[in-house]
Amino acid sequence: LPDRLTRWSMDREAQGKSPFTICSGGGPGIMEAANRGAQQAGGKSIGFGISLPHEQGVNDFIPEDLKFEFHYFFVRKFWFVSLAKAMVAFPGGFGTMDELFESLTLMQTGKAVDLPAIVLFGSEFWNSFCNFDALVEWGTISPDDLQLFRIIDDVEEAADFIIQTLEKTC
Repeated sequence: LPDRLTRWSMDREAQGKSPFTICSGGGPGIMEAANRGAQQAGGKSIGFGISLPHEQGVNDFIPEDLKFEFHYFFVRKFWFVSLAKAMVAFPGGFGTMDELFESLTLMQTGKAVDLPAIVLFGSEFWNSFCNFDALVEWGTISPDDLQLFRIIDDVEEAADFIIQTLEKTC
C-alpha cells in the first residue's frame, strides 16, 4: 500500500500536481512497514514518534530530517490530523482508537474537512471490535456518518479508494 501510494504521488509530482507523503507514527510493526514501503518505492516518508518509556524512538526507514518526536499525544495527533489527506487504521489498541475516533469526530463535525479518506483495514477486527450499525440504531451517530470511513480487506482496493478519493478532492 505505501509503495503504491508513493509511486502514484511521485507520478503526480512529475505531472506538476501536488504530491502526497506517507506519514506514520514512526514506530515498529505496521508503522515501520509504511515507512519502509515509501522508501522502497524511492520516496520519503514522515515519522511522528511519541516519547514513551518502552519505545526506542522512530524506525530507521524515516529520513533524519523527517523524524519528529512528541512528548504529548495530543500534539502528535494535531499534526497528524491537520496535515493528513487520508488515514489508514490497522487493528490496534488505545492509541489507534484515540486517533481514529478523534479523526472521525473532527470529520463528523466539519473540523477536519481536509481528511476525505479513512480506511479501516481488516474487516474481521473492525466488525468484531465496533458495531458501527448499532451506533446508528442507538441514535448516537447518523447513518451518514458511516460514509466517513470504509472497511477494506484488500491492499489494492485500499490504494484504489485512497487514490480515487484524493484525485476527486485534492
